[in-house]
Amino acid sequence: MSRRGRARGSLGLNAEINVVSLIDVMMLLMIIFMITAPMMQGGVDISLPKAQARPLESKSGLTVSIDRSGAIYVDEARLTLPQFTSSFKALANRRGSGGVYLRADDGVPYGSVVRVLAIMRASGVGDIGLVAEPPEAK
Repeated sequence: MSRRGRARGSLGLNAEINVVSLIDVMMLLMIIFMITAPMMQGGVDISLPKAQARPLESKSGLTVSIDRSGAIYVDEARLTLPQFTSSFKALANRRGSGGVYLRADDGVPYGSVVRVLAIMRASGVGDIGLVAEPPEAK
């Protein structure tokens, strides 16, 4: 037998998988996802009022938000009151029968909330849910 044949036979095959590098990559990806996941949640930054109420069923519906300055957002698109008045019926019809959720900041005047609610009711939407946070346990 030649030299090459003997050298090959004496070394043998290494059939082990180096798992340490795979664990390092997995841990790095997990840290990246833990940091970026809260940032990926979209929405308007508002402080919801606290109220004791039973939770609503989670449906895929249209979300209307009113921030502290009184700006109106449909999902994440900012609208003025005249724009909201003219376009809400079309937006609600396009979304279907999933319902509408109204999120208003705790500091928004009551009149602003009532105006938006009246526009929603006048457009024919019957299923409107008011979103609040549960009170903190003592």
